[in-house]
Amino acid sequence: MGTEDVLVVGQVARDLVLLVDEVPEAGTGAAVRSRQEVLGGKGANTAVALSQLGVSAGLLGVVGSDEVAERLLAQARADGVDVSAVVRRADTGTGLIVNVLDRHARWRYLEHLPAPVLLTEADVLAEAARLARAGAVVVQLQQPSAAALAAARCARRGRARVVLDGAPTDARDAGALLAEADVVRADPREAELFTGVRVDGVDAAVRAGRELLGRGPRLVALGVEGEGNVFVWGRETLFLPLLSTEVVDTTGAGDAFTAGLTAALVRGARPAEAARLAVASAGLTVARAGGRPCLSAPALRDPLRRLARHAERAGRGG
Repeated sequence: MGTEDVLVVGQVARDLVLLVDEVPEAGTGAAVRSRQEVLGGKGANTAVALSQLGVSAGLLGVVGSDEVAERLLAQARADGVDVSAVVRRADTGTGLIVNVLDRHARWRYLEHLPAPVLLTEADVLAEAARLARAGAVVVQLQQPSAAALAAARCARRGRARVVLDGAPTDARDAGALLAEADVVRADPREAELFTGVRVDGVDAAVRAGRELLGRGPRLVALGVEGEGNVFVWGRETLFLPLLSTEVVDTTGAGDAFTAGLTAALVRGARPAEAARLAVASAGLTVARAGGRPCLSAPALRDPLRRLARHAERAGRGG
């Protein structure tokens, strides 16, 4: 076991999604219209999305020693994800994320992710050889910075492409992480943490992207709230708007985006093509409740066609 196209370093948790009409005020209650209990956490969501996109994916994260962990790992295996690198932490309960989602697509997260269900530097170094062998390593920066930096450095020592997702938990590690990165994906808040640039529009995202390129990565993808995503590489810049899709829940959109971008790149796609798969994958994910992706070639066909037409109109077909 242990040679995959992409190894994802990130969170594994039990996701409980509760759909309500309105979130009740303190001292009152509300009926739950439906509930889902699924494999979740940013790492697991990304690995599942990669597998759905036809990429062999592995997962490096932490679960507890409880029965919940058994169920989640079984689900990941059924989804085609290699979980042989997942740490089983003794005397620990598996992480829990509760997503309370109202009918206006507004979510509230309740998270029980104590330190024992987060990766340590030692956990990562135990898989150093595997990280170096992967085609790409996605490092989700919600994990402790010491573990994230160890993962990026182990990957860099081998042949792996390093994809950073998010912003570091310790800002002092930002420079070191960027120096190891090939690709960075960040939302507006995360981009500001990295650069100090307030990403409040496309032009600001381009400026932040250019600054990040100067610090190590070769491709930067930054979200622009309510508008779309900016991609910056070499001397090139590409803006792709949000797809016109009814938004049910934005949970997991960033995870699917990162999976789409990474899947395309490991297959040799050019940045503009990878950008379209990233945006299409995120667009499909926001149309359903919960962070679990549901990506397939037939479902992706229409959004990819629409994004290709946008690129042609903008004068960029690649």
